[in-house]
Amino acid sequence: MQDGTLALRDVPLPEPGPDEALIRVTMAGISYTDLEIAKGYMDFSGVLGHELCGVVMACNDVRYVGRRVAGEINLACTRCALCKRGLGRHCQTRSVLGIVAKDGCFAEYVTLPVRNLHPLPSTLPDEVACFVEPTAAAFEVLEQITPMPNDRALVLGDGKLGILVAQVLMTTGCSVALAGNHARKLELARGLGLTTLGHAELEPKSFDIVVDATGSPKGLEQAIKLTRPRGTVVLKSTYHGAVTLDTAPIVIDEISLIGSRCGPFAIAIAALEAGSIDPRPLIDAIVPLADALSGFERAAAAGGLKVLLDMR
Repeated sequence: MQDGTLALRDVPLPEPGPDEALIRVTMAGISYTDLEIAKGYMDFSGVLGHELCGVVMACNDVRYVGRRVAGEINLACTRCALCKRGLGRHCQTRSVLGIVAKDGCFAEYVTLPVRNLHPLPSTLPDEVACFVEPTAAAFEVLEQITPMPNDRALVLGDGKLGILVAQVLMTTGCSVALAGNHARKLELARGLGLTTLGHAELEPKSFDIVVDATGSPKGLEQAIKLTRPRGTVVLKSTYHGAVTLDTAPIVIDEISLIGSRCGPFAIAIAALEAGSIDPRPLIDAIVPLADALSGFERAAAAGGLKVLLDMR
């Protein structure tokens, strides 16, 4: 990604620093955030991609050499006040893989700090392991709120992240529904055991928890309208551009609004290995890195799901 243009080009082999690992990427997923970056989100220039699995080829910690790994995307300084409080994902000087000042994983090789690596079980195939990062982001919701069995939860948005979040919420025992605009995706969700609702079935102020995973600026406004007084809206959407929002309903109905981003990798890996979260139906296509541009077009198409880039 350079000057707002996607292109394939040769780049030098990255050199790992003293505390970093050189990873041979085996497979990587194109995310909604990647598509928004291609539109100008975060004003990023460099190699895109942050959902990866790969094999460690070199690092000072020999225990990792030869291991299949997934990698956390935030590269924190480890020294600031936020890092010392365990909030490295929010380090003010961090770089972010494929998003902020750090070349990403849509390449044959990438580097990451060893502290960011999570070994993958041999039973987890590459095409599932690519979902560790977005599954961790889905589990972050449970790090921030505690759904109760009698709660009604709604996920707005039938895309990849929305379906993952709905699967995660189902593990809590609360009532979960998914709403979206794409018949194919909603049918897929029902195949995973999810309850789906049409927009005509959504009653205002009827849900205790509403997760906005629409990827649309209008999604947050709709989520607020659907949340009961003193309920909670979790904002999962990222998009390029400004949002105009009437904040009066948030104040009047005393709604809690929570931003939600990256999440716990270890929990995500365990859930994917156990099969309690199943991302495989979300895969639309697996294409070689040489066809990455057509892969982006497919991922961006209306109704599209996950496209994986295969570097093996």
